[in-house]
Amino acid sequence: MGRLFWKFFILIWLAQLVSVLGISGAIWLKDRDAARHAEVIESGPRAGMALDAAEIALRYGGSDALRDLLQQQRREQMFALDADGRDLLGRPVDAALLASLRQTSGRDDRGGVRQLHGKDGSSWLVYLKRHEPPPGMRPGGPLLGDFRGPRPPGPGGPGPGPGPRFHYMPVLYAMLASLLAALLLARHFARPIRNLRTAFDAAASGNLEARIGPAMGRRRDELNDLGRDFDRMAAQLQASMNSQKRLLHDVSHELRSPLARLQVAIGLARQRPERVDASLDRIERESARMNALIGGLLTLSRLESGAGVEREEVSLNELAEVIAEDARFEAQSAGKDIRLEEAGQAMVRSGAELLHSALENVVRNAMHYTAPGTAVRIRVERDAAAGQACVTVCDHGPGVPEAELETIFRPFVQSSASSKSAEGFGLGLAIAERIVKAHGGAIRAANAAEGGLCITICLPLSAAAPA
Repeated sequence: MGRLFWKFFILIWLAQLVSVLGISGAIWLKDRDAARHAEVIESGPRAGMALDAAEIALRYGGSDALRDLLQQQRREQMFALDADGRDLLGRPVDAALLASLRQTSGRDDRGGVRQLHGKDGSSWLVYLKRHEPPPGMRPGGPLLGDFRGPRPPGPGGPGPGPGPRFHYMPVLYAMLASLLAALLLARHFARPIRNLRTAFDAAASGNLEARIGPAMGRRRDELNDLGRDFDRMAAQLQASMNSQKRLLHDVSHELRSPLARLQVAIGLARQRPERVDASLDRIERESARMNALIGGLLTLSRLESGAGVEREEVSLNELAEVIAEDARFEAQSAGKDIRLEEAGQAMVRSGAELLHSALENVVRNAMHYTAPGTAVRIRVERDAAAGQACVTVCDHGPGVPEAELETIFRPFVQSSASSKSAEGFGLGLAIAERIVKAHGGAIRAANAAEGGLCITICLPLSAAAPA
């Protein structure tokens, strides 16, 4: 058991113990007062008849008739108290007894105390004192084993005895029950925290597969939420680590081929000096490929690190026109074309160079895969209702299997339908996706009904965009 368990256990048990003792003490004090009252006041049928007689006398004869009745009933020891607590015959009355009598009279006039009103407007609190039997006949007295001893009489009636004894067994049972409840509650709170600590220790030692969710069971509280957050954090860390490992493996694989060709070209240049120009051309091409790969990796790393983007007002229409013009110049030599469609002016706040790079990567990817004799279609549209501007680029190539539509945006991932003829590294769409997300947008891919692949980029409209 950890320290937190004992803290929970002791605090909860002490709180319950104080509550049990407080409630038990209050009940005992109430029972003691009631017992003392019962020892002084007669509440049987005899008291009822005497109080009825007092009520009739006061109603028809007033205070004088009540005084006469009290004098006649001296043996019965009937008392009548005015508003100030003075007895009609001048006999002394205990102050504590007076307060108890008033409370009893206010709750129930059917007991041994009654509030009576006379025809002369007077009001009297009337009660009949309990008779004290001889010591030998008293319940619990000497003949019956009175372990409490005799109770001496007091003013206004016999003095109260020791009252009810404090019952320790119910309190003991309550303490044991509170002890068990505190134990269960402390275990309920401390166990998931121990599980969390174990999971954190496992994650700190490198085991990112540790999960706390199953150990939480069917809890529905903040500790369960904390465990679920830990599982989500561990899953994200694991995915990030796996992504880094995969990226390192892919980079090593992609660099190996151009480096090998560089070594071959250098060897040929040394062996055949007469063909050094061809070897230098090969070295230049492979260097350019490695430079493009490293540049793409640096861009990808900068985007994934969350580097800030300097934003400005950019017209997607003008950006698409520039990219379409450049791509058309290259596509015509391969028997391909670029068509641009515009539906409204679309203004966004973004980094112009980054957004140009993202859209150019998508257009070049489409231009590479579209079939000769076909055109890549670029459509720019403004959706004021959704508050966004979208650019859709469609080709007439082989398309992408449905299961791979989400994976083509990962680094070094190329579609199985086109990877054999691909010349790039599989970084273009990954970079485009990171740029779009850095601008608060979304990018998605879908196969066109007539064949080919369509990639759509949507960005939030600028606040300064025309309505």
